[in-house]
Amino acid sequence: MTNPPPPQVWPTLRARDARGLIRFLVDAFGFEETVTYGDRPDGSGDTVVHAELAWPAGGGIMLGSARDDPGNPWTLAPGSAGCYVVTDEPDALHDRAVAAGAQVVAALHDTDYGSRDFAVRDPEGNLWSFGTYRGEPRSS
Repeated sequence: MTNPPPPQVWPTLRARDARGLIRFLVDAFGFEETVTYGDRPDGSGDTVVHAELAWPAGGGIMLGSARDDPGNPWTLAPGSAGCYVVTDEPDALHDRAVAAGAQVVAALHDTDYGSRDFAVRDPEGNLWSFGTYRGEPRSS
C-alpha cells in the first residue's frame, strides 16, 4: 500500500495557549503531533512559533501561539476557526471528545445527505465538525 500524498491544504489556527490546545487536540480528537517549535533556540519555550498536527486518515492542521505582530498577515484571532474533519467512527470520536471536555454544539446525528456528524468547540473556541461525509467526487 502506498502512502497518500501529503496534504495540500492546511487549516491554520492561533491560540492563547497553543501547547494546551495541542494537548487537547491530541487527547480529545486523536490528532498526532508531528512537530512543534517554540520560541527558544532549542525549540522549547511557552510560545509556539509553529506546530503541525496530522490527522491519522490524512491531512492535518498548523497552529501557533497568538502574537501581536503588526504587519504579519497571520495575526488571526484565537478561537475563530472552523474545520470539518472526516472520520469513519464518529460515535467513538464523539465519546472521546466529550470525555476530554469538548463542548458539544451539535449532537451526533444523521444528515439528509448520508453523513453521521457532530460538532464541538475546543477550549480556545474553535468549531470542529466531524462526520463521515467525504465530499463529492471531482468530475473529470
